[in-house]
Order: sequence, then structure tokens, then C-alpha cells
Amino acid sequence: MKRALIAGFALCLGLLPGPAAARMLPPLVETTSLEAAVADGSLPPVAERIPAHPEIVDFAARGQTIGTPGGTLTTLMNSAKDTRYMYVYGYARLVKYDQDFNIVPDILESYEITDGGRTYTLHLRPGHRWSDGEPFTTADFAYFWYDMCHNEDLYASGPPTYLKVQGEFPDVTILDETTIRYAWTNPNPDFLPGLAQARPNQLYAPMHYLSKYHPSYRPIEELEAAAEEAGQRNWAAIHIKKGRYYRMENPKLPTLQPWIPRTKAPADRFIFTRNPYYHKIDPNGVQLPYIDEVVFNISEEKLIAGKAATGDVDFQGRYLRFDDVTLLKRNEASHGYKTLLWRIAKGSHMALLPNLTVKDPTFRALVRDVRFRRALSMGIDRHEINRVIYFGLAMEGQNTMLPKSPLFNAAYRDAWAEYDPKAANALLDDMGLERDWTGARIAPNGEPIEIIVETGGSTEQADILELIRDTWWDLGIKLYIKPLGKDSLRRRIFSGLTQMTVDSGFENGLATADMAPNDLAPIAQNQYQWSEWGEYFETNHNGGSPPDMALGEELMDLRRQWYQAGLQADRLDVWHRMLALHAEQIPTIGLVAGVLQPIVVRDGLMNLPEEGLWNWDPGAHFGLYGLDYVYWDKDSVTAQASAE
Repeated sequence: MKRALIAGFALCLGLLPGPAAARMLPPLVETTSLEAAVADGSLPPVAERIPAHPEIVDFAARGQTIGTPGGTLTTLMNSAKDTRYMYVYGYARLVKYDQDFNIVPDILESYEITDGGRTYTLHLRPGHRWSDGEPFTTADFAYFWYDMCHNEDLYASGPPTYLKVQGEFPDVTILDETTIRYAWTNPNPDFLPGLAQARPNQLYAPMHYLSKYHPSYRPIEELEAAAEEAGQRNWAAIHIKKGRYYRMENPKLPTLQPWIPRTKAPADRFIFTRNPYYHKIDPNGVQLPYIDEVVFNISEEKLIAGKAATGDVDFQGRYLRFDDVTLLKRNEASHGYKTLLWRIAKGSHMALLPNLTVKDPTFRALVRDVRFRRALSMGIDRHEINRVIYFGLAMEGQNTMLPKSPLFNAAYRDAWAEYDPKAANALLDDMGLERDWTGARIAPNGEPIEIIVETGGSTEQADILELIRDTWWDLGIKLYIKPLGKDSLRRRIFSGLTQMTVDSGFENGLATADMAPNDLAPIAQNQYQWSEWGEYFETNHNGGSPPDMALGEELMDLRRQWYQAGLQADRLDVWHRMLALHAEQIPTIGLVAGVLQPIVVRDGLMNLPEEGLWNWDPGAHFGLYGLDYVYWDKDSVTAQASAE
């Protein structure tokens, strides 16, 4: 009743927007693999399956080619949990990033931003359907907002925090079955980027399916009896388990993704088949995705590179590393594939993360002195690391934006990154850190300065640290490597026991001014350089401690300014001030970036670029390039089969 009144009130006020202009549809072509189902009446014809205004993919504008439907794609994964990567690679989102990292409509037909970024009006595609053929409408958004987010058994702490802006949740207005409005008192610049992520913020759920497990639509007694029979603690546990959309584990859960899961765990082979109601077509009227079926074969992680090198996959990126390139390249000709090399798009592929919140008072005093961090940085021969570990193919420098980001500034990457042991030693001398008879620098407590770098145990990290060990000793500083399991390492960092670790830098090295600068400010406990400050923010001041250095305080203040900025120029200014502060203060010590990620692609598989970017956000790995646009060149496949 409440929702009906809201929509009726909107109609009276004339708030409903006019329909978006529809592009002229080409003659539609039925997909060969679906012809039998259409013929026997178990599936409607394509004209009745796609939205009234489907997305018509402009392949020429994307630098890709129009393909032909059919075939299977096979890749390798490590466990049943990896089925979630089908959701990532499929990358159907309400809005998504294009290849220039602009946010564009996808599942949505259009959207409008008004009132200075406080109000977002979303327009669904008329006639869009879930993978089981049921209508996809704003009722699915209403179900998520009213029946899920405001049910304390499903969301004990209230609606998800990604919908909260300065302590306030949105006013959600259902205008009609294809139009919904979200409005806040303050601007919400995170809203659209959150929807475009590899794991997007959820706004909707299939009401027709999940309401069968909800007490607002079915007697609670029946639900609790079903929960007891299933061995679940209550009805909510069943609802949650049935509705885990991101995991792609429930074949019965309707989806809007290009492929539908067909296999339940446990299994060693997971199959995903085409969604016959997918919302995209090509310029020839062929419904996407082109590929009929995607198969995830499960394998031990250590065997995946070897299996990829012997032709067991059609495409593979996950679980391959740079040090697999030699093996992969050697076997290309004999096994009918090519090894593409895409740039990993983190701010730094490897960076040293000195713990500014470490409990050891002596080391904390040292590492909080910017002269010490600068000296450590200039005491690293990045060119040697690049040449020895990465064959000279990586980019040397600090943890900052990559050249493809509009925020890139070469000065940020070069700051304090030149190998200059003389200047580094001068900084340590200026700190009053004298040497003993062995050449070791002496800390204020009278002990030699020894830095223990704790690692997650990878050989890549260990090899890098061995090179740094030699050049740091020229500064009089001893480096020790302590490999740990990942869980143990995290516990030690979170407890303030770790002096320094080595890990990747900024998750997003391709940011734009319209993306929140969250990598640059202490807002998460897993930011290992200031874990205690991040915990303080992440727990709403219930854990950790607030920043007690000017660096942390200023970065948090700049982040607040970004959220309050009404103009893109102001957001751009804040970004550069934060990046410049990182370059000057180097809370993380970047080593190399843009390391190459091997991507194995079977001969004849089309529309994956020769040069690409491998990134989680933005990008969703293969998602940025459209796995739903990939197809088999039938001539190449036929020729390959004949040769074999």
C-alpha cells in the first residue's frame, strides 16, 4: 500500500519522466542453440525475450568485431567458491565502466543525476526479464529496500552502509514499474561507482523468487518448519542462502547476468549456460552473449599454469603469474593458443608498507619521521628489481596513479624514487643516527636498526626483499624477511606487532576525479600502513585509534572535502592535493607498477584485446572488455581442428 501511494503521489505531481528515445531495432535473429526450445514452445521467440529497448552494442566504437553465436568456453578455477568470478567476468551491472572508465547505463536504459548529485532517477528497460522469464521491474527494488533492508532478521543493523550518506539513508520513491528515485539530503558521489564495481552494491533482488521464503508473503510457521527440516537456524538463513546472487551458486536463483549457473556444489566442473532473456543484441539482431556455455573446471592452484600451457583452457587469467610467462610462451605453437600480456592496474604492484601505528615505540618514532621513509625509499634500486624480477618490463616508482589515469602526474611516481644512497645516508645522518663499528645504524635506544619485513610467503616478495636487503645495508640498516601465513600476518598487523610488510599498493591505479579517494585515506583496517587508524574509522570509532599524525589527519580532512565538493573541478583539486601529499610524505614506498599479467587465449577466440588492463575495480578483469562479446571465429577453429 505504501509503495502504491508513493507512485500515485508522484503521478499526481507530474514527476514521471518521459520514455527514453528507442534506437531502431535491426531484424532479430534467433540463436541456433535456442531454436528447438522456441519451436516446441518451451521458450518464447527472441522478440518476446529481449526488452523493448535492448542495448545494441556498438562494436566498431569499442574497437571490436561483430561475431557469431555458439560454442563453449573453458577455464580453470581453484575451488567451488570461484563460481563468483562468473558474476565478475559477466559484468552486467545497472551501470558499468566503459573502456575509458566513464560510467554508462547497462541494465538500466538511462539515469539522471539532479539536485547537485543528491538525487538519482533510474530508468529500467521496459519489458526486461529475469533469466526465468519473469518481469524485472521496480518491484524488485522495492522488495530489496522494504522487505530485505528493513527486516532486522535479514539486516540486523539496518540497511547496508553503502546507502548511508553522512548518517542518512535515502528517500526511495517508486515512480512506476520502470522508474525509481533515490534522494539524499547531501550529495552521494559514491552511488553510481558503487553500482559499477566488480562486486556491485545491491539495490534489487528477484521478488517473485525470494518472497516465497519471506514471512511477509508466506506464513511464518511454514517458513520456520522448512528451516528446521533443512537444518537452518531460521527462515532468514534460508532466504540469505537462496539469495546470494554474487556467488552464482544457486541454479534456481534468477539472474540478469549473461550466463546462468547450472551446477550445484560440490562438483569439479561447473557449467554456466546462456541467459535467453539477456538484454543485449548486436547490430545484426543477434542476441548476446555469443558463447552458449562457459565451463569452470576445478584444479589445484599449483597445476593451473601447467594445464594452461598444455591447452586445457580456452581463456585463463586468474591463478597465472608473471613468472609463468616463459612456460606459457614456449608452448604456444604446439598447443594452439597465445599468451597476451596485460598491465596489472594497481597503483603499485609491490610496495613496502611501513606500519605507522606499530606498537614498538622505538621503531614507531623512526618510521614516523619522513626523513627515515625517504631514506629507505632512495636506498632501493628499483631498476635492479625491475630488471632481475620483471625483465625490465615494469614501471619503476612510487605508489600512485598509472599513466592511463587522468590523475597521473609523473612527479608523483618519481618522488624520492631515484636510487641515491648518498642522499639517503645524508638524511639518516641528519636524523642523528650514527653507525657502530660494523657499519650498522644505531637507533635512539642504543640498538642496531633492524627492520623485519613480514610477508605472505610468496617467492616473488622474497626475491624482491633479497635485493633490497643488499642496498639497505649500504645505509647501515639490516633487513630480515619473515614469511608467515596470510591469516597470521593479518593478525599481527592488526595487533600492531608488524614493523613492515610488502604488498600491492592502491587497489585502483586508474582512478578519475569522480571516484572516491578511499585508497589514499586511513579508512580500513586492511590498509597495512596505518591499520589502527583504519580500524577506528571502519568500526565507527569503536576500535583502533584516530590518526595522531598530521599526515593522517590531513588526508582524512581532504577526503571529507572531496565528499562535500559539488563541482568536478573541486574534486579534481582534492585528488591532486592528496596524491601530492602521498608523494611528499610516502606513507607507502612503491617499488614497481604495471607488471604484466599473462592471459592465455585459445586461437580463434575473438574480441579480447592484445593489450589490456587487468584490474578488479574498475575493470572486473575480463568484464571491462565484455566476455559476453567474445566469440569463436569458426574459420580459425575449423582450420585448427583440421591441423590437429
